[in-house]
Amino acid sequence: MAKSKLEYIWLDGYKPTQSLRSKTKVVSNFSGKLEDLDDWSFDGSSTEQAEGGSSDCILRPVFICPDPVHENGYLVMTEVMNADGTAHESNGRATIDDEDDDFWFGFEQEYFIWDPATDKPLGFPANGYPAPQGPYYCGVGGQNVFGREIKDEHLDLCIAAGLNVEGTNGEVAAGQWEFQIFAKGAKQAGDEIWIGRFLLERLVEKYGLFIEYHPKPLGQTDWNGSGMHANFSNSFLRTAASKEKVEKVCEAFRPLVKEHIAVYGAYNDQRLTGKHETASINDFSYGVSDRGASIRIPLYTKTHGWSGYLEDRRPASNADPYKVAARIIKTVKPVK
Repeated sequence: MAKSKLEYIWLDGYKPTQSLRSKTKVVSNFSGKLEDLDDWSFDGSSTEQAEGGSSDCILRPVFICPDPVHENGYLVMTEVMNADGTAHESNGRATIDDEDDDFWFGFEQEYFIWDPATDKPLGFPANGYPAPQGPYYCGVGGQNVFGREIKDEHLDLCIAAGLNVEGTNGEVAAGQWEFQIFAKGAKQAGDEIWIGRFLLERLVEKYGLFIEYHPKPLGQTDWNGSGMHANFSNSFLRTAASKEKVEKVCEAFRPLVKEHIAVYGAYNDQRLTGKHETASINDFSYGVSDRGASIRIPLYTKTHGWSGYLEDRRPASNADPYKVAARIIKTVKPVK
């Protein structure tokens, strides 16, 4: 009788930033299909999601892919439900209004590989700092690159899992990296980013390292923070054929800065200072090819007859992609 290992993954209820949790179920003769997965319960009182006197919460499978490190293993992304079957308050995925998958998202997930021995990123000496920013972005060579073997192994894991990962690159600071995932459908984009994060965090366990998603982990130094830029489009943008229509979408964001920032990640005020390729958290701006704007209109959109996509550069690296997507959809969907 064939046995399969199902790694059920979910987001806990910790605030201001949720963390990944997982546990393993062993089943017999599993088909590998999402529709053949059962719900599973867990102790919500241990994850800030329930009281001890009524502690059961439900894990409802929403996405499945092969586990690239375990034979006959699968990674199962789930959303947390209350015992009565309603969405738990921590369930950001349930707030996404995109049942027809009209919205396409490409998330650029930045992160630092952190060394607990020095309490600094890889490439940073125990005392002081490495050479200033400049050579690290897409860098090559041992003097510029720190953690490439981890980044490459993570990329291989994502590909083996079947995720739609579109690339990786070294980022502006030493020990800082990025991977990009795209999906036609907001929920799937969020599912795949979370699985990508899970694979990354599990990977570095064996190296005695961890992944730092804080948007400004080096404080107010002259080192870039980390974001999760959200590239997005819907049919209106993809067929706009009009500068005015594209700018109309951008303008829809202007009166809603506080609503967006509220779900764009904790401590993002430390990153969105108007410096280091960011717009100020207190302002709103947009422009063609402008990486210092709140929303960048990609050159692609302009050169393709003003049809394409936009990039919201404000989401932090620790933001929940489900909540980011839900808020963007709520802003953009009414624009006609």
